[in-house]
Amino acid sequence: MKTKFSHLFFLIIFSSVFLLQACVDTSTVVDKNLPITGRNWSYTETLRIPVKIDTIGIPYNVYFNIRHSADYRYSNIFVLMHTRSPDGKRITERKEFKLALPDGQWLGSGSGNMYSYQFLIKENYRFPQKGEYVFELEQNMRDNPLNHVIDAGIRVEKAIQEK
Repeated sequence: MKTKFSHLFFLIIFSSVFLLQACVDTSTVVDKNLPITGRNWSYTETLRIPVKIDTIGIPYNVYFNIRHSADYRYSNIFVLMHTRSPDGKRITERKEFKLALPDGQWLGSGSGNMYSYQFLIKENYRFPQKGEYVFELEQNMRDNPLNHVIDAGIRVEKAIQEK
């Protein structure tokens, strides 16, 4: 009886570990959001997210993540996105993201008083070299600070699934 129980216990543990490994998302390199201090995003509060790229020659998708409260005053947001490559080169892009329709209806997924968005900013992008890239995000709106922004971040994933 004790032997049957130990075999059953081993089978359950082995099956659980196997299922957990099958559910792991191997395509995600990083998915990180950083909180905005006091929900007031100042020009001087640059969000820095390092991303380690180990494999070049394959395409990646890069997303901008943002969450805000229902009290956010605008239907869009402008963000400066600085990308520093491993060799120190820095590229800056100004991006506009649409958050609401003209009638004020939020486009993000909502939960209570909070709205979440994930915007594709680079599709099938090939990083030119291995190493650590640093994405720096700063708000580029007229208001300083920009109120009711909860957090913002970056998601980088492999565009193709590894087998």
